[in-house]
Amino acid sequence: MMDFRPVIFVVGLMVAALGLTMFAPMVVDYAHGDRSWQTFGISGIITTLLGAVMAMSTYTPDPDLRARGAFLLTTLSWVALSAVAAIPFIMEPMGMSVTDAFFESTSGITTTGATVLTGLDDLPKGILLWRAILQWIGGVGIIVTAMAVLPMLKIGGMQLFRLESSDMGEKILPRAASIAAAIGLIYLVLTILCAVGYMIVGMSAFDAVAHAMTTVATGGYSTSDASMGGFSDGGADLVCIAFMMAGAMPFGVYMLMARGNLRAPFADSQVRTFIGIMTALIAVVTFSLWFNSDLSGSQALRLSAFNTVSIVTGTGYATADYNAWGQFAVAAFFVFMFIGGCAGSTACSIKIFRYQVAFEALRAYLFKMPQQNAVAPMRYGGKPLPDTVVYSVLGYFFLFFMTFAVVAIILSVLGLDPITAWSGAGSAVANVGPGLGDIIGPAGTYQDLPGAAKWVLMTAMIVGRLEIITALVILTPAFWQH
Repeated sequence: MMDFRPVIFVVGLMVAALGLTMFAPMVVDYAHGDRSWQTFGISGIITTLLGAVMAMSTYTPDPDLRARGAFLLTTLSWVALSAVAAIPFIMEPMGMSVTDAFFESTSGITTTGATVLTGLDDLPKGILLWRAILQWIGGVGIIVTAMAVLPMLKIGGMQLFRLESSDMGEKILPRAASIAAAIGLIYLVLTILCAVGYMIVGMSAFDAVAHAMTTVATGGYSTSDASMGGFSDGGADLVCIAFMMAGAMPFGVYMLMARGNLRAPFADSQVRTFIGIMTALIAVVTFSLWFNSDLSGSQALRLSAFNTVSIVTGTGYATADYNAWGQFAVAAFFVFMFIGGCAGSTACSIKIFRYQVAFEALRAYLFKMPQQNAVAPMRYGGKPLPDTVVYSVLGYFFLFFMTFAVVAIILSVLGLDPITAWSGAGSAVANVGPGLGDIIGPAGTYQDLPGAAKWVLMTAMIVGRLEIITALVILTPAFWQH
């Protein structure tokens, strides 16, 4: 029988740590004279004590967490953090409904960026900072998960990125802790550089810090209803493009660069492919926008580059309502939701390497079709591609799009129109944020959706953020046997 104590112990530590971060917005609100500082003070005490009790009651001197426990820990931690993160939204002065509070916190911690809030420009700064903190934590959390846990569990082909000396015989907790330390420093440096960049182009210190946290996390929560469009006059959108791309790069490459291998980005086939795809997509959208509008070429390029990078990386910022760019743009941005950034990054969706693996498998299949006895070895990054990785990736594709279709059908049954249902499902499973149409498009919010639809979307956000298989495997009877 599985020992649940290490799982509850680690989740307790995470909950307590999240509770401690609630005191940061408390201090900000107190300094600005906003009465919501009491909300964060009480929420921080409750959450920290809850986490401490969970950890102390299940403490073991040498926690042994292996594959089965890691599946449960990964899923339970994201659910638990989403739940306790909703506490400040439920309490006064926000006083949100439980559904809306859970939606906002889940969207934040999964870095989806979908929101039910309006009037952001007038909200207490503590609330705005809390939203940014959630996304920043979620961003670094998914990097650690992708680099330390998913390769060991062989989720969706992530075993390709197993680090040296990492195998299923190694305990997962120490490995995750060592990786988290290195990643955390790099993540913090990128966030600081992004904040400095925003301040240079005219953002206030608060807006710069809040947006830096959600930019590097590719989360997309803003401090303004106009999103990044409210700051683009000074050039903040250009800074944002650079750091959305930085967040979507594999952090394993940054670790190699920190060790002196400055050629690591050029040697990584996933990075080269990602940059090539982004360049091509931006060019296509720019031409379409320039051809169908009165914008100059430079204006079309700037708008297209920002919004394309934002959607592909799953950040979800907007500088314009691309629903008004014509049918081609709407269809293109819907497809862009399913691309994603690099593995081991803060970006979401399917990820570039899976498309590389799928196309390599297709190439080998087509090569062998006319000559059945031919040998067609598959390779990735110059190395042989094991069949197990191919099967894992293709299985992920199937589960991803099956989950997307099921969510879209459920949303349609709940009364949502086709554009809202299908784009909302895609946005949630791919953790992008804005959908399409007048309701949940870049100019709208998820506020007007039925409560049941919000819970469906919340579930899809967590399942999508956990690479589908991680969340679904614990629902199988075999997982709970023995």
